[in-house]
Amino acid sequence: MSTVELNQAVSDFTCSTTADEAMTLASLQGKNVIIYFYPKDNTPGCTQEGQDFRDHHAEFEAANTVIFGVSRDSLRVHGNFKAKHEFPFELISDPDELLCKQFDVMKLKKLYGKEHMGIERSTFLINTEGVLIKEWRKVKVKIHIAEVLEAVNAL
Repeated sequence: MSTVELNQAVSDFTCSTTADEAMTLASLQGKNVIIYFYPKDNTPGCTQEGQDFRDHHAEFEAANTVIFGVSRDSLRVHGNFKAKHEFPFELISDPDELLCKQFDVMKLKKLYGKEHMGIERSTFLINTEGVLIKEWRKVKVKIHIAEVLEAVNAL
């Protein structure tokens, strides 16, 4: 599977979601799709980012846009995280990092002086034809939701 390129069609993929079903990108044709990658459930930045998408969910729906959050956490952990924070969108479990690799979000990170591979907080906007039209990498949570909403509303 090749890495996603800006202004190119995104290869179809199948993922397991917290709705306990397999989701394919092809099944979302006709809708804009936000896929945001985050490091880990129940951490401060990841929780805030999810809450921001939750709090603006109606605005995304009004713009014909569906949202999916992705991390390597299990569906069970995702389910608890989603329920605890009342996220109205599905979370995708990517333990094998297939989607992470497709979107090139696995990066070398440092924590307490030790290096490890982890998810770089990133968001991708795919249009109704399945083309990647915008990407945000090294996301700063505080200003991110406004940037994404602006891009979606400009479509």
